[in-house]
Amino acid sequence: MESIKPLNPIAMQLGPFSIHWYGIIIGTGILLGLYISTNEAVKRGLQKEVFSDLILWALPIALIFARIYYVIFNWSYYSQHPEEIIAIWRGGIAIHGALIGAIITTVVFAKKRNLSFWKLADIAAPSIILGQAIGRWGNFMNQEAHGGPVSREFLESLHLPDFIINQMYIKGSYYHPTFLYESLWNLIGFLVLLVLQRINLKHGEVFLT
Repeated sequence: MESIKPLNPIAMQLGPFSIHWYGIIIGTGILLGLYISTNEAVKRGLQKEVFSDLILWALPIALIFARIYYVIFNWSYYSQHPEEIIAIWRGGIAIHGALIGAIITTVVFAKKRNLSFWKLADIAAPSIILGQAIGRWGNFMNQEAHGGPVSREFLESLHLPDFIINQMYIKGSYYHPTFLYESLWNLIGFLVLLVLQRINLKHGEVFLT
């Protein structure tokens, strides 16, 4: 049996607190998305602070919805372990729930600020999919969100670097790096949405795309 040591999911230890790569990677995606959205908002005549103000509400609410969504779709487990429902530090959030929470928050925020929800959504759309592209590398560090079993020869045929191939060796088997497939597709989607932002489309069409 092969002996391959996976990458350490913990970036650093501060006393009793562990800083995980997953959190650092997700945080990086959020900050980069905020930067891109803010620049686009200014170009479209909005105040520079509009997205930093929005994210103060949208981020925590999105995380709550992401956890709720995950728990609902894994209820067979959490119904037997209700004490773990709030144990988000053990993992278990879903991007679908986060998007639902963020959209609801943005609808309310836009109404309060007398702004167009669709205008905000169009501006944020590329940042959302870029954040997903970056966030999938957090799954990579945790050896999760992978596909079915494959051979090492198959992974080598994709011309992947050894650090990715070795990280896909989980409990005695190699697996499809589906995190990578989605990350690359998301990067393509990000570029497509950037192009669409430069075309005179109706409000909402970039986000819906």
